[in-house]
Amino acid sequence: MVKGTKNIAASVHQRLLDKARQSSRPFNELLQYFAIERFIYRIAKSSYANRFILKGALMFSAWSGALSRPTMDIDLLGKIDNQLDTITAAIKEACLMEVEEDGICFDAETVNAVRITEDAEYEGVRVRVHGNMGKTRISIQIDIGFGDVVVPSPERVSYPTLLDFPAPELNGYTMESTIAEKFQAMVKLGVVNSRMKDFYDIWVLSRTFNFTGEILAEAIEKTFENRKTTLNRNSVIFDPSFGKDKAKNVQWQGFIRKAKLDNAPDSFQDVIADLKIFLEPIASSIDMGQAFTSTWTAPGPWH
Repeated sequence: MVKGTKNIAASVHQRLLDKARQSSRPFNELLQYFAIERFIYRIAKSSYANRFILKGALMFSAWSGALSRPTMDIDLLGKIDNQLDTITAAIKEACLMEVEEDGICFDAETVNAVRITEDAEYEGVRVRVHGNMGKTRISIQIDIGFGDVVVPSPERVSYPTLLDFPAPELNGYTMESTIAEKFQAMVKLGVVNSRMKDFYDIWVLSRTFNFTGEILAEAIEKTFENRKTTLNRNSVIFDPSFGKDKAKNVQWQGFIRKAKLDNAPDSFQDVIADLKIFLEPIASSIDMGQAFTSTWTAPGPWH
């Protein structure tokens, strides 16, 4: 590493330390977010920039300037051949991009891509890459999915930066498709669902942003069709017993405690009650083959 890069790495390290103290956040958390931000920037500058769409918790930063909950990974939708060699080549190119000095060096030789087998129905690819900022070791995990639809269409987003480095500009998921995919997972998994982050993410979006019912309904309908999942108004997640389930409430409490989500309701039952107000009217309209033309003004209800 050249001297200039070392000096920049030391400067960034100190600025992140200062920011961690000022915001009362762990330094390692900010370091990870900074590494994620700069890797996204490299993807955005590569020849594969338009072949990936940013999704997941990181999109909350693009929408509101702040993460709604902690995340350590990059989630992408790939509009690219899903062969491991192809994905590896794309990520290696990002590692090797010549960009403005930001103190971070990603090692293309450490790129390792494997199949995600946690959900065989929606096979994806998980990539790990290592790097360093000065003497500090950095690891990035990138989860790439394939085959999903984005409604109305991907949005061009400028990802907010922690420090004064150039912002990554790339295609990102819409809120509507984010909600649709998480809702589909809820319906498909039903009572065995332990993905509390999905409930929280939809809850936050519904409490924070306004929605045009017709667009959200289209996103939900197309996502359920694409993922071959039946949607009806009698889904188990709308049953009062679901919100009262003791195991679910324990999972919820564990989730909000671990993620330190001070704004989240203490009761899972309250979350489900809010989500029912937000999602059930759309599910009912789709189930009955009717257009849904209401408007959602946060925090609701539909009107």
